[in-house]
Amino acid sequence: MIEEKYRGIFPAFYACYDETGAVSPARVRALARHLLDKGVQGLYVGGSSGECIYQSVDERRRTLEAVMAEVGGKLTVIAHVACNNTADSRALAAHAESLGVDAIASIPPIYFHLPDAAVARYWNDISAAAPNTDFIIYNIPQLAGVALSLPLLREMQKNPRLIGVKNSSMPVQDIQMWRDEGVLVFNGPDEQLLSGLAAGACGGIGGTYAAMPELILGIFRCFGAGELEKGRALQNEVCRIIYGMCAADCNLYAVLKQVVLLRGGPDAGGVRAPLVPLTDSGRAAAKEAALRIEAARALL
Repeated sequence: MIEEKYRGIFPAFYACYDETGAVSPARVRALARHLLDKGVQGLYVGGSSGECIYQSVDERRRTLEAVMAEVGGKLTVIAHVACNNTADSRALAAHAESLGVDAIASIPPIYFHLPDAAVARYWNDISAAAPNTDFIIYNIPQLAGVALSLPLLREMQKNPRLIGVKNSSMPVQDIQMWRDEGVLVFNGPDEQLLSGLAAGACGGIGGTYAAMPELILGIFRCFGAGELEKGRALQNEVCRIIYGMCAADCNLYAVLKQVVLLRGGPDAGGVRAPLVPLTDSGRAAAKEAALRIEAARALL
C-alpha cells in the first residue's frame, strides 16, 4: 500500500559543504549512509534544511544524485524541487524523476502573493514534469507567506499524482483537516510529532531528526505501541533539546550539523551565507544538546 511506503520518520537532509563552501557529494553520501544505518524510513532532500533557496539548480541536482547513489532503493526518498520560478522547478522535477525518487514536493511560490489558481497551476506544472512520480504539497505558511487552504487542496486533488501534504504549519488541527480530505499528511514541526501522529499524520519530516534520530524513532515507536506516557516523556525532552539549540546566536542548522559531528556522525560542513555560521554560543549549545540527547536515550 502507498501509505506504508511513506509511514515513518524522514529526516530533512542537511546541505553538505566542503571547506571552501562548495557542495560536497562525498559528504552528502556519508550523511545519507549515516541516516540509513540509524534505521529511518526515508529522507526529505532539498528542503529548508537543505538550504535550497541559497543553492543553484546544479548544486541541488548534484546533492540529489549523491543521495540516490548511496541510498536509492534502500530508503524512500522525497525530493523537494521548488524554486521561485516554474522553469527551474520543472527542471529539478524531471531530474528527480530520472533518478527514480519516490516523490517530489514543493512549497508554493514565495514573495509575490498569488491567487489559489496560480499556485495550483505552478504545482501542476511542476508535477507534469515528473508525470510518473508522486507529488506532495509542502505547507509552511510562516516562511512561504502562503497557506494551504481546503479549496486549494481540493483543486490539487484533481491531480492524480497528489498523495499528500508535508504540513509545517503550527496548528495540529491542520493535519486533521488535510487527513479528512483523504490525503497522507506528514507532521512538520518537530516539537509536536507525537501530537501530529495522534491527529492522523502517517509520519514526520523534520529538520532536527538527523541530529537525534534515535529519540525521534522512539517517539514514533511509542505512538505505534500505544505507550503514550513514554512517548510524551521523549517528546518533552526533544522539545527541551530544540529550545536549547534555538537559543544560540547562530543559524539552527549550523548547530545541528555540529551536533551530528559531536555524536560521531559525518562532517556536513558549515552553512551558506547569509545564514549565520557556528559561533561560540552555537558550539556550546551543540555540546549541551549532544549531552542531553545521550542522556535521553535512557528513556528509550
